[in-house]
Amino acid sequence: MEYDNIECVSSIDGLNEDEIHHHNLHHPSPHHGHHPFSSSKPHNATNNANNSNMVNNIVGATGITPATSVHELLECPVCTNSMYPPIHQCQNGHTLCSTCKARVHNQCPTCRSELGDIRCLALEKVAESLELPCKYYNLGCPEIFPYYSKLKHEAACNFRPYNCPYAGSECSVVGDIPFLVAHLRDDHKVDMHTGCTFNHRYVKSNPREVENATWMLTVFHSFGQYFCLHFEAFQLGMAPVYMAFLRFMGDEAEARNYSYSLEVGANGRKLTWEGTPRSIRDSHRKVRDSHDGLIIQRNMALFFSGGDRKELKLRVTGRVWKEQQNPDAGPCIQNLCS
Repeated sequence: MEYDNIECVSSIDGLNEDEIHHHNLHHPSPHHGHHPFSSSKPHNATNNANNSNMVNNIVGATGITPATSVHELLECPVCTNSMYPPIHQCQNGHTLCSTCKARVHNQCPTCRSELGDIRCLALEKVAESLELPCKYYNLGCPEIFPYYSKLKHEAACNFRPYNCPYAGSECSVVGDIPFLVAHLRDDHKVDMHTGCTFNHRYVKSNPREVENATWMLTVFHSFGQYFCLHFEAFQLGMAPVYMAFLRFMGDEAEARNYSYSLEVGANGRKLTWEGTPRSIRDSHRKVRDSHDGLIIQRNMALFFSGGDRKELKLRVTGRVWKEQQNPDAGPCIQNLCS
């Protein structure tokens, strides 16, 4: 693969690992206005005489729970995830989640006694009374939720880590955007460029022998944001095609603030595409399979390549602009888009 007329970024600001990694249910900053483990309901010692000792140990007279106690009580000892009903316990009082109960063959992982079908109703009731911070609190989420609502929020939290957008392999790395930018640069060795215009030439010998291929990802820094340019070959029905598309390194709501155009052509003909970049919350495969990008049939791509049409030499040009800007207003001004 070859690249033309693109100025490479020489360096990217370093990162502090403490700002990247997240942990479940850590103490929040002392500047936060709410205690993360406060009870949403006042403790009533008369509610359940059988459970009062356990509830008193957990909630206490003030309704404020030590973080370590809540974390230990509501964390499954097998998978270390937070437990949700049904919470199971053995005859000695050791608890675990319903998912792990099936995995341990009905044997308590702590004392090896038989689990049976005992529910820890007291712990389930205590969990119902708690309000906890989002587990992505250390990544910036300020929200606090009732225990049983927290899981739904976390599945769509805007502060949850992003998956690595690299398309050449199934990379399992997750992190925030600065971390992933450094990861793409240092670990995947992707090309890093700056500016809001691009001019790429994709080359492939014997293109008729390759039905599926992924070219090296390219990352652009523009408008203070990062964009991923993808180029792939695949089968669309029975027709071999090439597809170019852009993904935004951020959430979907932010991605809608930008637009982009792509163009290929030669010999007095051209194909153009204009659209909104997709968030990297959507995998590159999902974007590709939705056909949300510039699609070129292989015969047309080889026609644009010129020569004897036995080698792919396809030039893709394009630009990114903020939605309030006019894409026909002239060339991009560097200090407005870098």
